[in-house]
Amino acid sequence: MAKGEGAEQYSNTSLLQKPSPDEVKLAKHETKSRLSVCSKLCYAIGGAPYQITGCAIGFFLQIYLLDVALLDPFYASIILFVGRAWDAVTDPTVGFLVSRTPWTRFGRMMPWIVLSTPFAVLCYFLIWYVPSVDQGKVVWYLIFYCCFQTLQTCFHVPYSALTMFISTEQKERDSATAYRMTVEVLGTLIGTAIQGQIVGMANAPCISTEIDLNSTGWEVAPDVNITEPHVSLQDLRNAYMIASGVICAIYVVCAVVLFLGVKEQKDTCRVRTEPMSFFQGICMVMGHGPYAKLVMGFLFTSLAFMLLEGNFALFCIYNLGFRNDFQNILLVIMLSATLAIPFWQWFLTKFGKKTAVYIGTTSVVPFLISVVLVPSSLAVTYIASFAAGVSVAAAFLLPWSMLPDVVDDFKVQNPDSQGHEAIFYSFYVFFTKFASGVSLGVSTLSLDFAGYVTRGCTQPAEVKLTLKILVSAAPIVLIIIGLLIFISYPINEEKRQGNRKLLNEQRENEMDSETDSTELNVV
Repeated sequence: MAKGEGAEQYSNTSLLQKPSPDEVKLAKHETKSRLSVCSKLCYAIGGAPYQITGCAIGFFLQIYLLDVALLDPFYASIILFVGRAWDAVTDPTVGFLVSRTPWTRFGRMMPWIVLSTPFAVLCYFLIWYVPSVDQGKVVWYLIFYCCFQTLQTCFHVPYSALTMFISTEQKERDSATAYRMTVEVLGTLIGTAIQGQIVGMANAPCISTEIDLNSTGWEVAPDVNITEPHVSLQDLRNAYMIASGVICAIYVVCAVVLFLGVKEQKDTCRVRTEPMSFFQGICMVMGHGPYAKLVMGFLFTSLAFMLLEGNFALFCIYNLGFRNDFQNILLVIMLSATLAIPFWQWFLTKFGKKTAVYIGTTSVVPFLISVVLVPSSLAVTYIASFAAGVSVAAAFLLPWSMLPDVVDDFKVQNPDSQGHEAIFYSFYVFFTKFASGVSLGVSTLSLDFAGYVTRGCTQPAEVKLTLKILVSAAPIVLIIIGLLIFISYPINEEKRQGNRKLLNEQRENEMDSETDSTELNVV
């Protein structure tokens, strides 16, 4: 009798432990959506080229055009602004074309990434080459700068949208994004190190003059350098070309790793709606309230950090007097940002993404104030730069971590309109690059109006005041505006988790419908 009861109890226990068909189906779905560490690393490495080249251009292109290519500040501002404005226009265009790209054996995104890489590398290298014809310099840099930005858009927009196609699980996408941000910040570190250290070895030649605002007649030998007399302008130009060659090689390697190590999931790339026109896409993404608020908030905060990025090298050279150390100061900022990425990933998981935006963005303000008010000291500058890098890490991580939440929210509110991820990502990149173009153009024009001296070892007081505004006062104001916009951003942690639950239910219903349809066809 006891033995029968034991058998019956064992049978009941087995029945209780046996998973239901829905649980089995969900477990299989989660297993399929789970990404290996290798896949996450390969995906993350694909983001390095954009940041390496972007960091080199952001920190060094302005000073390169002014002091190496010897362009007038007005023409340099035209190149920087028009190049970025053109780049911004290409982003939604490429996003629109990507969204209409049919599935291939390599996916929808990978063909764009692979085919654009060799041409982008060539154009990037030619940006850092000084043509021998002085009259054609402006046209040269404008053409190759615009071409590179276009080709890089063909790489970066599909890569950004790939986040939604490597997994359907929000947790896996967030984890992959954290890997990506770590590698991308490491990419900025690599870009700063390669460009800064190689160029720093040549040490930019400068003209020693007494600043006289009423005099512009300087008769000084063109290759004079009061700090390193043996270094010529041609040596400096060669250093820029060597640095660009190294970066081009890294660009190609990263693209190959991405192609070989990441596979798009075909079932997540299913487009269930009719393709829409370009302007319909614009109205769709900007008509989604959370997306518009997220983009506008990060537009102002990104503009703040880009003003800092574009002018900090000049500020270190002329305001702080660290001509021989500025590349090392930039390196400290990027190193700190790389180390801080895991902290911000933990912070946003623990306290929420919206809280991380406020804490992470405002943490840079003390640094912006201290570099202007505290007397010039190399040790203090290194300490402040390391602290600023922590905020730079948050500025890198948070936008790309929050964009999938907005796309998910759109899917919940528009279940019958799917397959538009590339449009959402491309418009965010559009606004980011627009902010970059505005910051570079306004910065260079401001320096021109203030009386910037090309290749000068010192600058007028007006230029130094302008640099203080560009790296301190203006970024602080822009950060405040951006944070005020974020007050109305509606997706908090509760909303995010609710959207995740609803999307999982939608996917389960789709799987049930497909299963029922298959069974009916078999019958």
